[in-house]
Amino acid sequence: MALGWVSFLTDVSADMIYPLLPAFLTKTLGAGPETVGFIEGVAETTASLAKIGSGAWSDRVRRRKPIVVLGYVIAAVVRPLVAFARLWAQVLAIRFTDRVGKGIRTSPRDALLADIVPSDRRGRAFGLQRAMDNAGAVVGPLLAALLLKLAFVDERGVFLLAAVPGIAAIVVLLLAVPDPGRRAAAPAASQRPAGKLPAAFWQIVAIFAFFTLANSTDAFLLLRAQDAGVALWQLPLLWSFFHAVKAATGVPGGALADRVGRVPAIALGWVIYAASYGGFAFVSRPLAVWALFAVYALFFGLTEGSERAFVADLVPQGLRGRAYGAFHAAIGMTALPASVLFGLLWKRFGPRTAFLTGAAVALTAAVALWFATRQLRAGRGEQIVTA
Repeated sequence: MALGWVSFLTDVSADMIYPLLPAFLTKTLGAGPETVGFIEGVAETTASLAKIGSGAWSDRVRRRKPIVVLGYVIAAVVRPLVAFARLWAQVLAIRFTDRVGKGIRTSPRDALLADIVPSDRRGRAFGLQRAMDNAGAVVGPLLAALLLKLAFVDERGVFLLAAVPGIAAIVVLLLAVPDPGRRAAAPAASQRPAGKLPAAFWQIVAIFAFFTLANSTDAFLLLRAQDAGVALWQLPLLWSFFHAVKAATGVPGGALADRVGRVPAIALGWVIYAASYGGFAFVSRPLAVWALFAVYALFFGLTEGSERAFVADLVPQGLRGRAYGAFHAAIGMTALPASVLFGLLWKRFGPRTAFLTGAAVALTAAVALWFATRQLRAGRGEQIVTA
């Protein structure tokens, strides 16, 4: 629960800034849209690469929490400095450093959560962590809008106040989150896990990466919402509604994965994803857009916690940091070509073709995951949690 509050407060801080950043860059600092895309591309790629090294580092030193604290501190310190930016290059440097912090903390944090929660409750625990994260993404933009309406004339004051929840997250992390590494003795040499991740893990991660080719940036969903008649002023409300549904479904989705198995929950989530993308291909009315965003949010509730719990099931405890690093890196680095390909399909053939292609890839990935885990369980006798 404490890690959930850390995620909540961190996302409140981040999402007080993020929705305002494109307008700040283009209107206040004079940057073009291509600059906004470049900054965010660099930021996300940086986070993905940093997750690889931080996970392996936490395995090597057998201490997760200090690395997690370091990552949160870096982000909390630099994020509010956007308030003092006068050039877009300064924002690039801040976003780069912020994402370094995110990359440093994410894999060790997931491994820490897996270490302190029993295996039969990991799905629920990861679901709660993701739900709290999404709840922060609901509160942050609404708080920023309220501050702009009542207290500040521009974004810079909001950016500065974003430091408050960021610092609060570090306090909760330091005081309330346990550090198992401090109590656990180092394992004997004969008991230490081999340094190589099992082949089953890489096969599953490859399927996750394949699914991510269907999972383009959600900015396209907002564009589709506008095409279907959702008014511009309603888009922030739609975005908060979307995150609210994600937050509400995270814990039930993780609990379902604990009860019926990780793979059925993930596969069901991917099927729901395909169904929602099929709906976005044909949507034409604002009310239908709201309904589709709610359905799309169910996909996150079923998969975000389940996927992280599944990674922990596939590898020994001493390799979990490395495993989460590889998992996050594969997903993060595949997301960039996914969005590029989706945009090219939209431009060349229209949004309907782009969304239907994404739906087809998601369904194919669900079938591949189901059969791959059945074969691994039957052929190798490995502990694959499917039912």
